[in-house]
Amino acid sequence: MEQLCHFIEGRFVASSDWIEVYEPATGMVYANVARGDRTDVDRAVAAAEHAFPQWSQATPAERSAILHRIADALEARLDEFAYAESRDQGKPVSLARALDIPRSLANLRFFAAAALHTWTEAHPLPTALNYTLRQPLGVVGCISPWNLPLYLLTWKIAPALAFGNTVVAKPSELTPLTATMFAQLCAECGLPPGVLNIVHGYGSEAGAAIVEHPRIRAISFTGSTATGAYIARTAGPQFKKLSLELGGKNPTLVFADSDLDSAIPQIVRAGFLNQGEICLCGSRIIVERTIFERFVERFCDHVRSLRVGDPLNAETDIGALVSQAHYHKVLAAIERAVADGGRILTGGNAARLDGRCIYGWFVEPTVIVDLEPNCSANQEEIFGPVVTILPFDSDSDALAIANSIRYGLAASIWTNDLRRAHMIADRLECGVVWVNCWMLRDLRTPFGGTKDSGVGREGGWEAYRFFTEAKNVCIKL
Repeated sequence: MEQLCHFIEGRFVASSDWIEVYEPATGMVYANVARGDRTDVDRAVAAAEHAFPQWSQATPAERSAILHRIADALEARLDEFAYAESRDQGKPVSLARALDIPRSLANLRFFAAAALHTWTEAHPLPTALNYTLRQPLGVVGCISPWNLPLYLLTWKIAPALAFGNTVVAKPSELTPLTATMFAQLCAECGLPPGVLNIVHGYGSEAGAAIVEHPRIRAISFTGSTATGAYIARTAGPQFKKLSLELGGKNPTLVFADSDLDSAIPQIVRAGFLNQGEICLCGSRIIVERTIFERFVERFCDHVRSLRVGDPLNAETDIGALVSQAHYHKVLAAIERAVADGGRILTGGNAARLDGRCIYGWFVEPTVIVDLEPNCSANQEEIFGPVVTILPFDSDSDALAIANSIRYGLAASIWTNDLRRAHMIADRLECGVVWVNCWMLRDLRTPFGGTKDSGVGREGGWEAYRFFTEAKNVCIKL
């Protein structure tokens, strides 16, 4: 049984207590991960504080070089990490190989380059010169979720390190494998001890200790809205900087003038990629009534072609859900949708596989219609392979349905009318809008949500601003 330990001050540290780690595709325990507590977090913070002066005073070129070395080492082991990510999370290994690990590489390389291109502001007056310093915060906490484990862990760690901070990170206890492997990679590539520390464990224990620790200056968190609310309540009185990327119930708006041949495959991908376990997934599909029946028929045909199977099979489109608890949560959401009057057009059941996956947590890709906009399935995040499709009659109707929700993370618009695209994008209440595409990411752009989807922005210079503190210096001439 593999033992996944904490990584503190450049070495792996065992635990007095352990959490079982399951492989979603088999439903079987394959590892134990350390169960961290406040003592472990205290040790990690002390290590990060000890490492901070040297790391923060290293030149941008020195920090950049180490991040590039880590990226190169990760790329050399891409297949190994992709296999581990698939085994740990349940996603198809083909997806981990094509998306998760390459995006982790991109995160590291983007911020390694960004470290070399920071800037300062100067404001001259006839009698004085003002200039602004941007200085690293110190020790920061990075808490990442289980759906895109290494992808989102590096999205936080890379800018924090690039701009001179030291980190105490907590990956999800459900998917701790690649974080542990990444820590080993960092040590091999010469990252100084204490610059990156990883404490495993439950959110209510290790995660809470990071949030509440008085010497951690900022929290970058991706996860549920409920946990984000706790972090805001807890960290706010300590005046920590917060970046909270929370839940989403994202609308996909399909207008009658859209190119369905191009749109439908992308909208299917937006609904079901990674088993629908992505905060950006377009799980509410809102379609102009004049094309509703035609769209639904063609969409369902594409969904029925998706292959549910062993994540290690290269032909698999839909893998396993991350945990047994989440598996039952998704099936319960489908049952409630039916009770609310929904009609299942395809899917709707647990998927039964043979062989090694006979006890795995698989759900059929599911399409539901005939639901009201205010029902649970159209208001609450299911976070599984489940989409709903609703009709609309006008632009204002589409906007009303799209915005009638407490979340505001992302949306996509499908139309060939450029005027309409600009107007709808302007009026959608969310942080990210795609037009005739989905999850086409440029790491220079700000990323984050509105309303109950969070506060703050990540990416590009937004990350630079978040992980540094501005100090103005005024010199009288």
